Amino acid sequence: MAYEPRQTRRFARQYKKLNDSVASQVDEAVADIVKKPTLGERKKGDLSDLRVHKFKSQGQLYLLGYTVDDAVRLIYLEAIGPHENFYRDLKR
Repeated sequence: MAYEPRQTRRFARQYKKLNDSVASQVDEAVADIVKKPTLGERKKGDLSDLRVHKFKSQGQLYLLGYTVDDAVRLIYLEAIGPHENFYRDLKR
């Protein structure tokens, strides 16, 4: 049984602001994560539940933060954005 992605409100707001080419690459990254939930790098400290998948779009590094709930087989998409202030904004 495959994992199912779910968007948080923060992710949905950030996704809506992306231009179409970046959004399509985010969709591809989400598809990759659904196939292999351990793809992202696990963070430490305050964000220890979070995994981050990095990809480049239009010459800029983007980060896709997500958490995995193995009990119900869901992937919660937490945040998407450029590297700048990504972790600071997530801690709020």
